Order: sequence, then C-alpha cells, then structure tokens
Amino acid sequence: MNFKHHPIHSIKTLFVGILFFSLQMGYSQIQKESQLYKTIIAKDSLLFNVGFNTCDVSQFENLLSDKFEFFHDKDGTSSKKEFITKLRSGLCISPTTFQSRRELLPQSTEVYPLYKEKVLYGAVQYGIHSFYETIGGRKEVFGSTARFTHVWLLENGNWKLTKSLSYDHQTTRTLANLPTLFDNDTEIEKWLAENKVPALGIGVINDGKLQQVKVYGELKKGISAPYNTLFNVASLTKPITAIVTLKLVSLGKWNLDEPVYKYWIDPDLANDPYLKKLTTRHILSHQTGFTNWRGNNADGKLHFEFEPGTKYHYSGEGFEYLREALERKFRKTLDQLAKELIFEPLQMTDTQFFWDKKTDEKRVALGYNPKGEAYETVKNKKANAADDLLTTIEDYGTFLVSIMNKEGLSKKVFDDMITNQVATKNGKHFGLGFEIYDFDNGDYALSHGGADKGVQTIVFIFPKTKKGLLIFTNVDDGYKVYEKILTHYLGDFGKKIIEIETK
Repeated sequence: MNFKHHPIHSIKTLFVGILFFSLQMGYSQIQKESQLYKTIIAKDSLLFNVGFNTCDVSQFENLLSDKFEFFHDKDGTSSKKEFITKLRSGLCISPTTFQSRRELLPQSTEVYPLYKEKVLYGAVQYGIHSFYETIGGRKEVFGSTARFTHVWLLENGNWKLTKSLSYDHQTTRTLANLPTLFDNDTEIEKWLAENKVPALGIGVINDGKLQQVKVYGELKKGISAPYNTLFNVASLTKPITAIVTLKLVSLGKWNLDEPVYKYWIDPDLANDPYLKKLTTRHILSHQTGFTNWRGNNADGKLHFEFEPGTKYHYSGEGFEYLREALERKFRKTLDQLAKELIFEPLQMTDTQFFWDKKTDEKRVALGYNPKGEAYETVKNKKANAADDLLTTIEDYGTFLVSIMNKEGLSKKVFDDMITNQVATKNGKHFGLGFEIYDFDNGDYALSHGGADKGVQTIVFIFPKTKKGLLIFTNVDDGYKVYEKILTHYLGDFGKKIIEIETK
C-alpha cells in the first residue's frame, strides 16, 4: 500500500489496522515502567520539547526516518523533506512573531511493541496532545487538542519516527479532559511512591461546595491513609485564627485598627516605642515588624525589626501576640473561641489546635523527611495561633467554603479581607489572613500554605467563581507534587499561579 496517497479520512483506519495486527500477534500495551515505554517517551520529548517547542529543526532531521510520512486531517500528507520545509518556513520562521508549543497529556500515552519472528523492530505510540500559541510575544493561548499515532522503527539500531498521524483536531479542551492521572487511583499511588510522598489529601471545591475529597498513600508503612486522615497543616492554622478575629470584628467586639497593647504587652516589648502602633490589621497582613519566631533572634527575645505597618515580613509571632490579646479580652482560650465561632457551627469535629484524649492517633499522618524517615511526633498541649493545627481535608474544606460564602463576616470585613494590604513578592499581596493572587481577567484567589518538618500544605479559594483546591502532604518536599495538581484542577489559573511562584 502506498501510504502517501492513502485517503485522509482513513487515517484512523490505518492506525487501527496497525494496532489490530499488533494485538492479533499477542502483544498488548506495555507497562509504563518498562524500558521500551521510557525510550519512546524520551524520543517523544526530544522531538517536541527540545525540537518543536524551541524550533530546533535539527532534532526532527535526526529523529525522522528518510522514509517519514506525515498524515494530517486538515493539511494533507507530507514527506520528510516537505515536513521540514514547512517547519522552517512556517512555525520556525520567526519564533518572536509566532510560537507554537506542544504539550503531551502523559496519561493518554499508550505504547505497543512490534515484533517480527519474536524480534522487536518497532513500536506504535498513541496519545493526545495540546497546542498553545503565542503571537507577537503576547500571552500564550490555547490552540487545539488532537489525537496522534506514531510508528517508530529501529533503523540500524536507532529509533526513527517513520509514520506520524495527527487527527481529530478540536479547538476546545474536550480531548484534554479525557481521563488523566487524577482519574486513576492506582496511577496516583504509583506516582506518589515515585516521588516519595507518603500521603496526599486533595479537596476540590466547585459551585461553593466541597465536591470531592480524596486521600491517597499511607499513614505509615502498610497502613493506608483513610478518607478522614488527620493532617498537621502547620501554618494553615493562621487562617483559622484570622477568621476567629474577623468574626469578632463583624460582631462589633474587636477593632482591626485599635492598638493591641491595650490588651496585651509582651514583656520583651514593654519599653519599645513602636509598641503602641501595633494593630490587628498589621498582624493579619504580616506587617508587625516581628521576625517569624523570636527564637531566630540572637538574644532569643521578641523585638521590632521595623515600624509596624511600613512593610511586609511574615511572622508567626504576630499571630501568637494576637492570641494573647484575644484571650485576655474575652477571658477564653483561642480554641474555645474557635469552637464557638467556627468549629461547632460548621461541625468541624475533626479539627483541633492541640492533642488531647479525643485525638484519634490511628488516623494521624506521620511527618516524613525526603529519605522516607518519620519524624518524632510532637504532641503540643496548648493552642498555637500560627502553627500545628490538626484537621482533615473535609473539615478544612468546609471552613474554606464558609469563607467563600461570607458566613459570619460582614460585607465591610469581607471586603477588607480581600483587599490588598501589602505587597509580598512577584506581584502578590497579603490581605487579612490570606495571600491574594490577582489575575488579568479580574478574578482573584485567596491562598495560604503551611510548611514544617514533615508538612507541606496549601489551599486556594476563588470567591468570585466559588471554586477552590486543598492539597495536604506529610513530607518535607511535598510541594514537588503541587504543579501537576494545580494544573489539573485549576487549569490556566493553576499555570498562572505556578508562573507567579517561579518568577
């Protein structure tokens, strides 16, 4: 058969014929951990990530067989010479004027071996890819998705792409929404094992409701992490303290701009001239002038590094200062205030500031270092306003939904909370209790993270669109799985967040 003149409408038939032949011979899709699969994916990466995406045409010349034939459902067929000419004179004539980027949907890839007399001579690669376009150096936009089939053959011991079929092009993300890593629990478990992430919790908020809760991995060796795994979420404690305070402000019982010294004076600051300038607004937006923890100071004491309200510096000490003031004014502990204002109204029965007899230790995810070694669990016995909250994905997701729905918050207080109070870095700002990402389309996200020994957590909520995402992990470098999760669940917003964070 002369493939070059094969009708375009029969491209899928051609692939089915090749695949059917392979299956008839008894060969099925190979495992993704096999050497052949890894080899084909590596060649794919050279062809597109190194070649196509950077307009390095030499990569195509090296990887394409002299017998190469390209079948496209929109543009017809091409030989190797014709394909390279089109590449040079089209996409790569001026990358600054027009640039196209191809992105493989890795979980869509299937590889089937081709044998002759039990000797491997080639492989069929099937998958889905997306294309993004940048024109005139402006913002990258989505172009299309398409299915593709590649026939790789061994020529003198070297893998060469011999046939390439690109078809079912769509200008919507329909194909991109086909099953991915996050639709396959077994694949996620493998992915976590490869990345040495013992346990992962994901919460998805849609339409102002906690739509999905998933927990993967193990609490410890041999013990699966349950749906209601208790995670130490480190600094995700701070938003709880912030909302306790903002609810008190909404009730008219606390003032954001009243000097805090009226209720609490830390002995280390008794004679400091900046003492009377510190307010709750400064604390919730990290403009206190304090270091993160006083133990970081050479003398181990708390003191102002700069005048409150003049610049940003993240501080756990600020939240602990606020706790002392709240507890003295209301004659209740922070955990009592949180129970009254948040935990009990929202039925957050699995959330607590410290360990007690009710703590179900069998559900607690131990913290690990990157080597897979568990840290000793510290069972704090007193509420810390900035750190060490124990909670579940479901409880914390419920809490975030209540914020999006402005429950217990007056309009003025909510507006204050989502207003940029101080610039942090890379175009981000802190509001009151949350960091704020502002996007080009006028949307915004409220976010906060937590990091400690054996803890990496982060959350995002989009009050305008009523969407949100929670990610809890129990290992020092759990952040390494964030990118895939963000791009999968938040799409373009996820990519923008990653772009902001990697500037």
